[in-house]
Amino acid sequence: MGAELLVPAQAEADDVVLSWEGEDVLAVRLPQLSESLDHILVAMERRHGMPLAELDRKAKQEVVRLLEARGAFAVRHGVETVAGALGVSRFTVYNYLNRETALNREKAAKGE
Repeated sequence: MGAELLVPAQAEADDVVLSWEGEDVLAVRLPQLSESLDHILVAMERRHGMPLAELDRKAKQEVVRLLEARGAFAVRHGVETVAGALGVSRFTVYNYLNRETALNREKAAKGE
């Protein structure tokens, strides 16, 4: 996940300090969510074997669906970051998200 290990003396307020038998032994600095989104996008490019911007529309819709499931759009500027990686506009990403929501509602109505 991209965490950084530190000696406890270097820990800041947002870091997680791990203790063993009452003694602080290690601090873990977790990456910011926006950095995690970048890591996820790089992993998806590796998985597809090409830049996400070169994927066809259907593949881009699938990427957006997977990113939504992983909470990518809860991150500040998540839509903008994903749109840039996909080579589409924010409007297009929102359309993909709305399409997925409509499909899920339709499936639920049919009992699937």
